Amino acid sequence: MVEITLAALAILPLITIAVLMVGLYQPATRTMPVAWLIAAGVAYVGWEMTPTLIAAASIRGAMTATRILIIVFGAILLLYTLRQSGAFDVINAGFSSISDDRRVQVVLLVFLMGSFIEGAAGFGTPAAIVGPLLVGLGFPPLAAVVVALTGNILAITFGAVGTPLIIGLRDVVFAEGTNAAQQIVASGAYESTGAYVAQIGVWAALIHSIVGIAIPFIGVAMMTRFFGEERSIRPAIEVLPLTLFAWVSFIIPYNLTAIYLGPTFPALLGAMVGLIIVTTTLRAGYFIPDKTWDFGPRSGWPDHWVGSIEPGQGVGSQSQSQSESDRTVAADGGTASASPADLQTKDMSLLTAWTPYVLVAALLIATRVIGSVQSFLASTGVLTWNNILGTPFSEGIELLYLPGSLFILVSVLTYAIHGMDTNEIKASWSEAFRNIAPAVIALWFAVATVMIMQRSGSSVVLENAAVSAGMLGLLSELTADVTGAAFPFFSGFIGAFGAFIAGSNTVSDILFGLFQFQAAQDVGAPTVIVVAAQAVGGAIGNLIAIHNVVAALTVVGLIGEEGRVIRLELIPVLYYGVATGLLTLLFAYVIVPGTFWRSHTFAVQYQNWYQLTLISE
Repeated sequence: MVEITLAALAILPLITIAVLMVGLYQPATRTMPVAWLIAAGVAYVGWEMTPTLIAAASIRGAMTATRILIIVFGAILLLYTLRQSGAFDVINAGFSSISDDRRVQVVLLVFLMGSFIEGAAGFGTPAAIVGPLLVGLGFPPLAAVVVALTGNILAITFGAVGTPLIIGLRDVVFAEGTNAAQQIVASGAYESTGAYVAQIGVWAALIHSIVGIAIPFIGVAMMTRFFGEERSIRPAIEVLPLTLFAWVSFIIPYNLTAIYLGPTFPALLGAMVGLIIVTTTLRAGYFIPDKTWDFGPRSGWPDHWVGSIEPGQGVGSQSQSQSESDRTVAADGGTASASPADLQTKDMSLLTAWTPYVLVAALLIATRVIGSVQSFLASTGVLTWNNILGTPFSEGIELLYLPGSLFILVSVLTYAIHGMDTNEIKASWSEAFRNIAPAVIALWFAVATVMIMQRSGSSVVLENAAVSAGMLGLLSELTADVTGAAFPFFSGFIGAFGAFIAGSNTVSDILFGLFQFQAAQDVGAPTVIVVAAQAVGGAIGNLIAIHNVVAALTVVGLIGEEGRVIRLELIPVLYYGVATGLLTLLFAYVIVPGTFWRSHTFAVQYQNWYQLTLISE
């Protein structure tokens, strides 16, 4: 059994995060530095990590976090560039012109457009952008937030061009030189940790695809049931063929991309292809409902549906101060959506509006598929720190290869493509910097905390320590002792908890990726399936993450309704969590167990546990 005292110490950083963020509503900028201090103290006392090793692990974590921040900054910069140029107004007008039916608009704007934004930018941007668009079209703000948070869950695991898997898992949890990476390569099943994480992406996409069949319908049903005049899901059933068609149009390119191109593009290309297919089909007259569905009269809406911003009149993302380009600019990153009348006056074609994102997709594919281009970018302009502070820890930042650099490049090209003036360009950069600033401290300390917890189990530390496993190893052993072979069922919920407290699928993967890997080994489950469930769980938790809910409510002028939103979001969260758990058990022990056993030892462990269970019964 696990040493209880050491396990209690190991869990202290996670308890600190949960208490401060969930119990006391403290922001991540305050919580993560405290968690880092706790982790450093625990590592020094319980694992005999020297101050130098703690500092080196922290620096490595901060460098890894900087890679994430570059990606996020580039994605946010492009988003605000398109807002300042008016491209988002044109894109919104294109969707609203297809149908006035609110159910159709949810499928297009929330499920498909929201998934595209998630695939491109991630980190909570879809709800902050799609919510105001919906309110600008006349949705009650509370309804806009609820459906905007729900609809893009399939894309979150691959958000920000695959950051949760590529940075969170490949570059942090299974980084080269870690014990986990050595085990993966030594098994002979995978040539590298990159190949292992790519396979995790394939399984995560499959889980999402199966469980996510109901998501477009759930988004519509929650709107009609809780915000419709008749309070019924019958109007949602009427568009079930459309929701299923949208799901199919999304998941086919989504899975093919995961299989053949890896974890960078599934959400981005799945949503882009799905948008083209569904909008073309709707414009041809197929799947358009016979009777248009809308909300009841404005006079009948409860007060808590609407806050400081009136629907249909343009929505600022956080404040009401005017920018020099005469758009409302938000303090947390957003600009006003134009009113429906204004949307029709933009002097830009729909193709021109979409061109920057088409360029992003093309450049990402070219730089990841063409070997010579990939090698050049990955080896040029790399900032590397080997043997940090004289320790075995090293880290590098590939400035040119990171997707964030491509986002910045396309943003600059957009200035000419969309004919932007100096004030609009300045405003886009200002908003991008203002939005990335709070994330810097939070991510630096969050990843540094996890790096200490992870590296407490490295051989360089354990040679001098009185324990045989690091913090995460001890926690995984304890969990395995409690849950036994049923552990895979809880993997998705663990990932969801990580995203709930941290507000990020990426941070959840960093927090619990190694924990899930080791627990799967302990119970004899295929690690690739269990870690895939962790990646899916990280998406689930985003629906109720405090940060995401607060941001989404703020941009529609409805701050204070967090509890009401979270209660409603628990419906899709519980559905998705239970379905993911059952599917993970099915994959792990019935369909493909022989393919992914980490070694014969783990199979024997499972058989022994099963036999002991039978004897005890």
